[in-house]
Amino acid sequence: MTFASASVFGAGLIAMGFIVAALFFIRFWWRTRDDLFLAFGFAFVLMALNQGLPALLNVPREEQSPFYLLRLAAFILIIVAIIGKNMKRRDP
Repeated sequence: MTFASASVFGAGLIAMGFIVAALFFIRFWWRTRDDLFLAFGFAFVLMALNQGLPALLNVPREEQSPFYLLRLAAFILIIVAIIGKNMKRRDP
């Protein structure tokens, strides 16, 4: 196994882990209808895309590609969801 194929294999494993986490959060959202779980689910889908697309499309430097913006969008989505959840608590 070459380094390139091992790298793609590892990226696939990590992307699979993100998808599994997303499915768990979407299942929790289905039970509770809490928007925070839905936001985390979509954020993990974005993280899986961020991990998998550069490996599948053979992008040599991930940090200089537009796929890096997927990670930024995932973190912004998580931050906005947490702030929104905390703002709902303060409303009487």
